[in-house]
Amino acid sequence: MHRHILFSCLAALSLSATLLHNAHASGCAEFARKLPNVSLSLCQSAQLQDSKARSVKGQPLWVRDIPVVDAKLRVLVVGGIHGDELSSASLALHWIPLAQEIPAQTHWRFVPLLNPDGLLTSPARRTNANGVDLNRNFPTPNWDKEAPLYWEHKVSRDPRRWPGNKPLSEPESKYLHDEMERFKPDMIVSIHAPYGVLDFDGPTTPPAKLGRLYLDQVGIFPGSLGNYGGVHKRMPVVTIELPSAFRTPLVGEMRQMWLDLLRWQSERLLQPTTLPKNPVKPAKFPAQR
Repeated sequence: MHRHILFSCLAALSLSATLLHNAHASGCAEFARKLPNVSLSLCQSAQLQDSKARSVKGQPLWVRDIPVVDAKLRVLVVGGIHGDELSSASLALHWIPLAQEIPAQTHWRFVPLLNPDGLLTSPARRTNANGVDLNRNFPTPNWDKEAPLYWEHKVSRDPRRWPGNKPLSEPESKYLHDEMERFKPDMIVSIHAPYGVLDFDGPTTPPAKLGRLYLDQVGIFPGSLGNYGGVHKRMPVVTIELPSAFRTPLVGEMRQMWLDLLRWQSERLLQPTTLPKNPVKPAKFPAQR
């Protein structure tokens, strides 16, 4: 009897491992087909893990954890919040091997594609499967008042920027919110496209540049990750706006961006005296992004 139970458990574990392997292989095949400058081997080498969270349509939200002994920082890197910004997910995947190759006192956690439903549809779209802009769905203060007003008056009810009916209404934004609570990052890197600038929200001095992207703080938005994480939660949020949504920078340029990020991180986040509580950036709501 006990042997039968043991064999049943082993068979179930084997089946679970097979299903996970097949799902990962299928996911990588989709990523390699859809994402610019991402090969099947690059995706497979990233060794993405199933977070157990699912998108609206049941797609896995993949994650890669790269811990180090005695890490002094925890950094969360997020790509593909907007499904039509394909290069953002590509950059996150290219950075995973660099996080393993170049020593840093950092525990990295990568979520390369937060919005798989938006990206894997044809054509790719900004919103998730419910038509919600995930980067307007985080629970910033006064969301119930500010988010609908911004959507109606600043972007003329643009369906690509609909914040949803309430904050964290979507499984994808809820997962990232909960991941922030679990992981408690010292910094968040949020990758977007295609404005070709570097944005920043939160305490400490922002990086002046990453690679060829220079700092241009464009303001905050009701329900955005920068507003919620950087301003409200006081976690520095570095927002990368790549120049193109459909092409990545050259491999050497992506590496230089990573090196610049590490240098700034070492200078500003690993030195306690360099973390002044700067005044919060005023709430200005530009009409785009």
